[in-house]
Amino acid sequence: MLAEIITIGDEILIGQTIDTNSAWLGNRLNEYGIEVIQITSINDKKSSIIKALGEAEKRADLVLITGGLGPTKDDITKKVLAEYFECDLVYDKSAQENIQTILKRLNREILQINLDQALVPEKCIAIQNSKGTAPGMYFEENNTIYVSMPGVPYEMRAMMENDIFKRLQSKNSSYAIEHHTITVVGIPESHLATNIEHIENSLPDYIKLAYLPHLNLVRLRLSAKSIEHPVEELSTQIQEVFNQIKMIIGDSWFEGETRLSAVVGESLVTNEKTIGTIESCTGGFIASKLTEIPGSSAYFKGSLLTYAYETKVSLVKIDQNLLNKVGAVSKEVCEMMAKNAQNILEVDYCISSTGIAGPGGGTNEKPVGLVFIGLAKPDGSVMVEKCQFYGTRQQIVERTSNRALDMLRKAIKR
Repeated sequence: MLAEIITIGDEILIGQTIDTNSAWLGNRLNEYGIEVIQITSINDKKSSIIKALGEAEKRADLVLITGGLGPTKDDITKKVLAEYFECDLVYDKSAQENIQTILKRLNREILQINLDQALVPEKCIAIQNSKGTAPGMYFEENNTIYVSMPGVPYEMRAMMENDIFKRLQSKNSSYAIEHHTITVVGIPESHLATNIEHIENSLPDYIKLAYLPHLNLVRLRLSAKSIEHPVEELSTQIQEVFNQIKMIIGDSWFEGETRLSAVVGESLVTNEKTIGTIESCTGGFIASKLTEIPGSSAYFKGSLLTYAYETKVSLVKIDQNLLNKVGAVSKEVCEMMAKNAQNILEVDYCISSTGIAGPGGGTNEKPVGLVFIGLAKPDGSVMVEKCQFYGTRQQIVERTSNRALDMLRKAIKR
């Protein structure tokens, strides 16, 4: 099944709103074996919508539309759909009841403009909106499936998960589909691709390997789609391929697409260990990644943000003479930061970071992107890695965070 995504809204075209819907839909459709062949963004004009619908049905079996279903006059999608499919708008009883229930729960007056959101083209199946007041619309016309949904991301996602994917699966059930992902840490995409090229070249036609890089991480996704081979066989084949890849990349990977901070958190809980951070160039970013995980209070004890020389000296007792001799961006200071903060915070592990995030402040001896990352461990030892990152200030901070968390992941694993 081939799909096209149409996003409607001037706010997307002028950059006021980022189109996260298409990214999410593309990812989820791929998991169901549905190939997205085009993503189209258009304005709120009737002529644009009609033109996009007509062009999409020539090349796609499935057209997913987001946006333009609100209660205001500029939300014209369903009116245009009714005209396009040559039918009237009618009230859907379930949608009307949903609107009344939601507004009563919010203790808001029910206006006619709200009730009119229950109007849908009579040729469609109204899709319940469990997160909002605008119903979705499902059409099967002109040998094409059309689905119109709200542009609000959490409303659209709930509609797809609760209803639409089930309908699509029954239409696309001739294929057996299997996906599996691992996340590789600390190996550049080009190096990774070179190292496993012989494996990729030996894959059968029905198994595809995708590289999804982000800073120090590369997600490797194997996708299998076949009529002849059952899901169980595809799953076994994918696992065998990943086993070959893991033999090459060693321990530089973890299962799935889970956030690295969540993987680390789970390991800390399992091993009953605690973590703290002392940060300079990352400005608390590593601590924020650790605490973004629900339940992180079980293992995260606290963080020290020692940006200035005097703060390092007064809060963590870094030797002033050492700072004067080697500077804050050095292996020696990084090691002392980790060790002293470990004692202050009374944690099993403590991460330290000191470096030059840029864009200014670099020298020939210590260029922008030079970072030292330390990790104090329960046995009293401290490991320090010297890294040379590139990119913008924020990218350097994020790369440092990813490397630090992966150092922790490997240390706990060992």
